[in-house]
Amino acid sequence: MPVSTNSVGEPVWRHRTPKREFANFAFWLFIVAFFVFCWQIMTKDTIWVFVQDAPRQGGDIISRAFPPNWSYVALLIRPLWDTLNMASLGTLGGALIAVPIAFLAARNTTPNSYILRPVALFIIVASRSINSLIWALLLVSILGPGMLAGIIAIALRSIGFIGKLLYEAIEEIDEKQVEAVSATGASPLQIMDYAIVPQILPSLLGITVFRWDINIRESAILGLVGAGGLGLALESSLNVLAWPQVSTICIVILGTVIVSEWISAVVRKAIT
Repeated sequence: MPVSTNSVGEPVWRHRTPKREFANFAFWLFIVAFFVFCWQIMTKDTIWVFVQDAPRQGGDIISRAFPPNWSYVALLIRPLWDTLNMASLGTLGGALIAVPIAFLAARNTTPNSYILRPVALFIIVASRSINSLIWALLLVSILGPGMLAGIIAIALRSIGFIGKLLYEAIEEIDEKQVEAVSATGASPLQIMDYAIVPQILPSLLGITVFRWDINIRESAILGLVGAGGLGLALESSLNVLAWPQVSTICIVILGTVIVSEWISAVVRKAIT
């Protein structure tokens, strides 16, 4: 710590030197100025009268939405089943594609570090960069509305998530087991089967179940762009301002997410 002296010559301990203190002050001053600048840009088109009236409007919508229309639950069974199928099939498809991509992306399993590995990493990054809702919007415009667009959108988004976590798990395996199996004269396929896969299988299952839990939430809103499921029912209710139905759908989505979260936690605990 820097030391200075006061007027009577006694040493005074300081946490930072004057230069460090000035640099620290300048840094925080820049952060505040940058925040103010960004705030001005974000709010330049804001109509503050609407913002001031937002609490009253929100309260009015909530009063219209409650009590929920419980008789509408019977009509949500099919959309809920479609949502679960969309999430499950999309997760399964994403996992099947992500596994070979993860092996190509991992440094210790890729057959080519100069071509195949960069391509695999690019696929993972591209998948993670685009949200499922955007994938669904693009696919609906290509394939038309329906669950197929939602399933493919969920799968495309899942590839990056599962692939990234899995290739990191592959790079962290115990190489001693690989060396032991290699010493027996095993082929590359046998090395993967007996030395690598048993080490990463729990991670793969845990990652896939975790992604399935996330996909349940995402698939519930893909219907807003025409991909089917609960989101489609939500959009229909919003279009006709049926607020009791909207609150019912939100409660069903919340209950579904809670159950999927519990199932995911139980499964991940069982395999670890």
